[in-house]
Amino acid sequence: MTFSILARDPATGALGVATATGGPAVGQLVPHARAGVGALATQGYTNPLYGPDGLAALETGQGSEAVVYALTTADPGREKRQLIVIDASGRTAGWSGAELTPSVGLHLEPGLAIAGNLLGGPDVVPAMAAAFLAAGGPLELRLLAALTAAEAAGGDARGIQSAAITVVTDQPYPAIDVRVDQAAHPLAELATVLDLVRSGSYAAFLAELPRR
Repeated sequence: MTFSILARDPATGALGVATATGGPAVGQLVPHARAGVGALATQGYTNPLYGPDGLAALETGQGSEAVVYALTTADPGREKRQLIVIDASGRTAGWSGAELTPSVGLHLEPGLAIAGNLLGGPDVVPAMAAAFLAAGGPLELRLLAALTAAEAAGGDARGIQSAAITVVTDQPYPAIDVRVDQAAHPLAELATVLDLVRSGSYAAFLAELPRR
């Protein structure tokens, strides 16, 4: 139903999450991130409680594997869920339940986690990983490259209707938080919004925000 990517920039410590799905408003419940803490994506038959509960556990110092284990073990619907988590140090972990709609993919390595279900083919998750690792520039652009590669490789088997990218750095508010909630070509629109956020007067506005 959804494909998502989590990543940590080792140079800056920034954490990012990007996601796209065949339904509307994927940015509402799937992606979660907190600066200096971690990020996660909860999908499949989404359990939105994984978001706040997982970030709270990461904030106490629990690692990604412990968080995935705790969340899924306590959830009677876990076999219909898919979850990926990255902690502040870049350790990753994931879960794909046995009752997810195929095709299902999961990729985990230090600093990078990718998951997808109801995919258009087996190449979607590998294409995301390859595109992210090959891309240069800021974290948000590398995340967008991964989503774009996923769509080209088959994406969501239903097509995609919504997409979102969030990046957190060293502040309690996100540095980047863009989404398209419903569109015929959401990744193209997401790229347009992201370009507007990163350039011109809006970028200057963001640069002047109060900081802690």
